[in-house]
Amino acid sequence: MLHHVELWVPDLERATASWGWLLERLGYERYQSWADGCSWRMAETYLVLEQSPALRAAEPYDRMRPGLNHLAFHVPSRSALDALVEAAPAHGWTLLFPDRHPYAGGPEHCAAYLEDGDGFEVELVAKDS
Repeated sequence: MLHHVELWVPDLERATASWGWLLERLGYERYQSWADGCSWRMAETYLVLEQSPALRAAEPYDRMRPGLNHLAFHVPSRSALDALVEAAPAHGWTLLFPDRHPYAGGPEHCAAYLEDGDGFEVELVAKDS
């Protein structure tokens, strides 16, 4: 079982607004907070957002480089997926592949691919489709 994932973000306030909204809609609960970060937990697994003082100045995050490409989450239903996609832009998320949504992953894979303002991607997979 996965213990946790830690994302280092360039702007904690912006990341907290977008990721916090999404994680809470997916059933995660706010877990910890400290000056440079915060986390959300579901069962024993949690996700950390941190604007670490050790963060190196670099080019913007690029999920196409080696490393993490995206995180994928289950969504209970197609209607729940549709509701998240509709509300996502108000919380800093952009729908990727809109011309192929919700089957950008193939005809048997009902999902939404969202990107936040810093370039991090999530895949939301509808369980009942």
